[in-house]
Amino acid sequence: MNATISSPAAAALAWCHGARFLVTASTLEQLPADELPEIAFVGRSNAGKSSAINALAQHKRLAFSSRTPGRTQHINLFAVGPKDAPDALFADLPGYGYAAVDRGSKLRWQAVMAEYLAVRRPLHGVVLMVDSRLGITELDQRLLELIAPRVRNGEVRLLVLLTKSDKLSRREAQAALVAAQSQLESVASEESDIGLTLFSVLKQVGVADAALVLRGWIDAR
Repeated sequence: MNATISSPAAAALAWCHGARFLVTASTLEQLPADELPEIAFVGRSNAGKSSAINALAQHKRLAFSSRTPGRTQHINLFAVGPKDAPDALFADLPGYGYAAVDRGSKLRWQAVMAEYLAVRRPLHGVVLMVDSRLGITELDQRLLELIAPRVRNGEVRLLVLLTKSDKLSRREAQAALVAAQSQLESVASEESDIGLTLFSVLKQVGVADAALVLRGWIDAR
């Protein structure tokens, strides 16, 4: 990026760059009890969730991506902000929609994720990764329905990243944006804060834009 460090985009990226691993948890009870705002990253197992976190943090291995999608079964928290006084947490949630795990584990994780997204008090925003080639699928729509009450009343903000957008032509990318925008109307209200952007780790499309949105969420608290 050629922008000066004083630019808002560069400052937001620098803030994301400070992300460092904090804790991993398999239940909500194992998560920190403090009230730092949490930004949760969610999406299908192969939508590019870990890659997006790593791109924002400018760190190749911050968020671990299993060779077998669906195998990660923990909530991983990363502290963001000054080392001695973090001001936010990134929460990397397990991917959904992949059949690589047994039914019992899948049902348990559906329950944990549902509880986290529905009632976790520090949850401040959700970043939903959607494969731009597939659009918002039925599984993505179910997740949107789960968080819709908190999004509509302004309690939780939402940013949808249409990942792997480098695989699309310009016309296809525009069509993907229009289709996603239409589907997001189902969770929108006058109180909601919903963003949507094309995203590509390979081409660095939307990375700075996403960092600006996340930084803005925290600054606006």
